[in-house]
Amino acid sequence: MMAPRPKASHKHMTPNTHIALATSAEASASTQPWTCPFCPLLCDAFKVTLDKADSHLRLSGSHCHRAQSALATFKSDAASTTATQHGQACTLDDAIAAAARLLVASHQPLFGGLGTDVAGARALYRLAAQTGAICDAAGGRAQMDGLRALQDRGAFTTSLAEVRTRADVIVCLGGWPTQRYPEFFNRCGVGEALVKRRDVVVLGAQPSDAPDVWAALSAAPGVTVSCLPWHGDAFTTLQCLSALVAGRAVPEAPEALSALAAQLRAATYGVMAYQTYALPEQGALIVEAANHLVGQLNQHTRAATLALGGDDGANTVNQVMTWTSGLPLRSRAGPLGLEHDPLCFDAATLLADHAVDALLWVSSFGATQKPPTSPPGRAVPTVVLGHPDLASSDADVFIPVATPGVDVAGHLFRTDSVVLMPLSPVHARPPSGLPTVHDMLDRLSHAVTALRAAATPPQEAP
Repeated sequence: MMAPRPKASHKHMTPNTHIALATSAEASASTQPWTCPFCPLLCDAFKVTLDKADSHLRLSGSHCHRAQSALATFKSDAASTTATQHGQACTLDDAIAAAARLLVASHQPLFGGLGTDVAGARALYRLAAQTGAICDAAGGRAQMDGLRALQDRGAFTTSLAEVRTRADVIVCLGGWPTQRYPEFFNRCGVGEALVKRRDVVVLGAQPSDAPDVWAALSAAPGVTVSCLPWHGDAFTTLQCLSALVAGRAVPEAPEALSALAAQLRAATYGVMAYQTYALPEQGALIVEAANHLVGQLNQHTRAATLALGGDDGANTVNQVMTWTSGLPLRSRAGPLGLEHDPLCFDAATLLADHAVDALLWVSSFGATQKPPTSPPGRAVPTVVLGHPDLASSDADVFIPVATPGVDVAGHLFRTDSVVLMPLSPVHARPPSGLPTVHDMLDRLSHAVTALRAAATPPQEAP
């Protein structure tokens, strides 16, 4: 039985990895609690300022490049962005009507991107069930690797709070997680006194890949850090490590890998952390190998995996779809009822195979997740509900929407999938006036219902 999870705290690593940003004399600071929605760590210990000189938002209390670049895309004049049809400005009512006509005319719509919060995900599922749409997130392949491994063999996972208060050995598979998730080691409490000694091991990377992080970890009290190359590839390395942990003889096993196996067996709580986006093809096999290694360790000590992924709301939408329908993403409510196919319902494959004839793309957290271009020879009618900077996308219908955690309140699931974090708007920023994904999807659902009712011939009285 798992021990009760300790409460999360806002303390951070003491080394000089985070120097508070200087606040401009022309900036107004937000004193309200703020949770960053731009990566699945959902850090909630920083603040945001509004630079009055250029109306841009600035991060205060962290040097997280991911949050900084995302905040820089928000200005106080976001409400000036209008809906468009084929690149021409239109009213919101006209955009909703046009989007509804596209969905009603579609034989098999695809809902992609899925960058929204819990409320948006609920409305998304209702519309998907109404139209028979297939749903797949922008990072669907990476997300499905962990899900398929869980479906096939099960898994033993942990939370950020458990890592912070218990883990004494943290093994990062496939590179430095801070390159995509800059606050990772701080969220894990590395350098804090909660765990007297922590050993950080990065498999498949070198110190030169992240010299600043290497230096900060090396200087942290009670922390050792090392990098090991793959023994062949990731799968071979994990198989070899599992065999060594199980006490089996492995001819020509590298000495460093044997030492890591002994280190994991002696650990009080070992964690295998992997980035879903960094997994190679057939990444589910890598996740299965990591799960198998954890299973071997749990016969002697305690260990768990920690998946880093589910960016841009993908983890949240997957949770909502699962508790609402009983099935995860890459599912649909079709003619045969509820269907789930983690391989055939891949968005990229469906578009390449001309298997869908309409695309609804949702991306409310930024403009980096752009809708895919139509395959050669066949344009797929596209509706985009997105960040105002996506207005230049080649969409048949574009509707600018608010960003949860910046423009409006909301809720997101953290990367460990056990904590639902509340989001607050940035109070230093004037309200944008943009509609929410939830509201637009509900209006779209009502419009679809009205169109279908108008197209249904009245039945004669008997």
